[in-house]
Amino acid sequence: MSRTSYNFTSESVSEGHPDKVCDRISDSIVDLFIGRFPEARVACETLTTTNLIVLAGEVRMPEDLMPSLEEMEKTARAAVKDIGYHQKGFHWRTAELINRLHGQSGDIAMGVDAAENKEEGAGDQGIMFGYATNETPELMPAPITYSHQILKRMAELRKSGEQPEFEPDAKSQVTLRYENGRPVGVESVVVSTQHKFGFTPDDIRELVRPIVTEVLPEGWFPPEDEFYVNPTGNFVIGGPDGDAGLTGRKIIVDTYGGAAPHGGGAFSGKDPTKVDRSAAYACRYLAKNVVAAGLADRCTIQVSYAIGVAKPLSLYVNCEGTEKVDPAKIENALRDLMDLSPKGIRTHLQLNKPIYARTAAYGHFGRTPDADGGFSWEKVDLADQLKTLL
Repeated sequence: MSRTSYNFTSESVSEGHPDKVCDRISDSIVDLFIGRFPEARVACETLTTTNLIVLAGEVRMPEDLMPSLEEMEKTARAAVKDIGYHQKGFHWRTAELINRLHGQSGDIAMGVDAAENKEEGAGDQGIMFGYATNETPELMPAPITYSHQILKRMAELRKSGEQPEFEPDAKSQVTLRYENGRPVGVESVVVSTQHKFGFTPDDIRELVRPIVTEVLPEGWFPPEDEFYVNPTGNFVIGGPDGDAGLTGRKIIVDTYGGAAPHGGGAFSGKDPTKVDRSAAYACRYLAKNVVAAGLADRCTIQVSYAIGVAKPLSLYVNCEGTEKVDPAKIENALRDLMDLSPKGIRTHLQLNKPIYARTAAYGHFGRTPDADGGFSWEKVDLADQLKTLL
């Protein structure tokens, strides 16, 4: 029997964290290609360090539509500029940029592309998970939700000029106390944020305090000795100048903060034929609709694929004992409601759009669907049909 009273912690990182800078650049490149040709194949990895940006990976689309090297560089630099990096050690305008993107392997293309008597296959083998819980309005775990919201608010204040003391690189961590399986209070909060020279740890602590107070439910602010801000002292040198960044290294931050399983595949830099991304989005979509329909308080969904094969090899639903309906019946209903082939997912969720740069920070899940198709996997448009199972 699972525990019902415990503490649980999740962390987030800001858009200026070195790994998130890379995610943002990679997803901006994905958007550039898909914006030109919706069926473009893109796998873009980014590395950043002191005044250096490196792009590597594979792409495929019609030659006459292919973005130029200059356009790719402009896109990467614009992403860094929007994040806010104009520092001596990492500047959007002056950092060296090396582009090693090249054509996709013909062997991979042969296995993935649709052809006569062959459906479009999965871009790789693997397992993907989705999760939802009714402990927050977003149907997301509370610790990762609050961790994201703290950093997102800090970035908003920094970019608006209201808090110019903050610099882009930051991390947060929230520990919640659970009783009877529900969050009831905050045990501790940790925020580490890069800042301009000349400010003391106490200065930064008092700048962060009202933001944490605003984000957390009333009365949930942690004890003073459990409120940690820049616990190592100064944090002036940060971002890629302080630590090298790579695409895809924050997969737990991107998903459920450790509250649910992860298949291991990163999302950013990948076009939606890659099931690491699209099938994980589909699993979140289905799990969220199961919970929104009231079929369970919590729901984990797993799917699996083989490279070049269209149909999913398995679909598994686990509601951790909170279900109001037999999970096997839920599985059957989900198969009827959504085609989980790679093409079926992309069609149902309309993923062949330039909607990915916005996902690169503050979580791919728990977001509000956009009118242009962004975060379509957060819709709950299957809930009414699923309610018929009750």
